[in-house]
Amino acid sequence: MSLNDTPFWKIKTLRQMTSQEWESLCDGCGQCCMHKLEDEDTGEIALTNVACRYLDLEGCHCTDYANRKTNVPDCVQLSPGKATRLRWLPETCAYRLVANGDDLAWWHPLISGDPETVHEAGISVRGGTISEDDVEDLEQHVVDWINDGATSFGASLRARLRRRR
Repeated sequence: MSLNDTPFWKIKTLRQMTSQEWESLCDGCGQCCMHKLEDEDTGEIALTNVACRYLDLEGCHCTDYANRKTNVPDCVQLSPGKATRLRWLPETCAYRLVANGDDLAWWHPLISGDPETVHEAGISVRGGTISEDDVEDLEQHVVDWINDGATSFGASLRARLRRRR
């Protein structure tokens, strides 16, 4: 394989990528767009099955991506520096993988050539989420299945939330 045949994510750092290359790294799993709860005392993070109102629950993409920061001021916009610092990013996240020098998974659209493989592989949130517009209490929606197989978050926080119910 010549250098010209080598995929861009294997020869460039996140900071070196063009905006088109950067955007193409997103696998479309939708996990970034899920609400998280953070314990103020411990910093522990629990994941929920509650999606931002702008997440297309079937397609797992933002319905107003260009205006996401205006619509949702606390929307976290990923950057090369954040790719390794955000503890709630799934271990399967391409930004995290590339930042750590790892390769993309077989189901990533850049590898498979098909944006559906992320859903077929069970990596996306498709089929297991609800919109924040339909939720009153986030604590009632803490789940274990998001980021399944990756570093677990929120185990003790989930236990404390169950005790408070």
